[in-house]
Amino acid sequence: MGDATAPPISGLHHFAFTVRDLQASVAWYRKVFQATLVAGDLPHFGREWTGFARLVVEPHTGLTISLHHNENNNDAEFDEARTGLDHVSLRVEGREGLQAWADWLDSIGVAHSGIQSRREPFVFSAIVFRDIDNIQLEVVALDI
Repeated sequence: MGDATAPPISGLHHFAFTVRDLQASVAWYRKVFQATLVAGDLPHFGREWTGFARLVVEPHTGLTISLHHNENNNDAEFDEARTGLDHVSLRVEGREGLQAWADWLDSIGVAHSGIQSRREPFVFSAIVFRDIDNIQLEVVALDI
């Protein structure tokens, strides 16, 4: 590899989950993130025959959440103990940002951990919650 450096990344564009009930997941993500549904279906890249995705866009950042229907889904809920995704963490600003999320999740009936603070291995606070497929999501604020 030598002295080569990786090219820069300018931000996160989207994350994608395979879900059990596409319609229910689209509704949940739209509610939680006040996201806009993109019209039309998006085929799986390289596996177009197995299913498709619907996209929702979070309005403040433009982050796209891709929710995938897969014909071979065995209807098992997500388990981060298996190889693959563990969770997705979204950054918010300060304790106020975390409290706003705690209040929002309470107001829409989404269970969460409350604000959890840690000092190791670095200073951060987070709220952990799960979608209807048990996929762990969190909002995190650093150095508070």
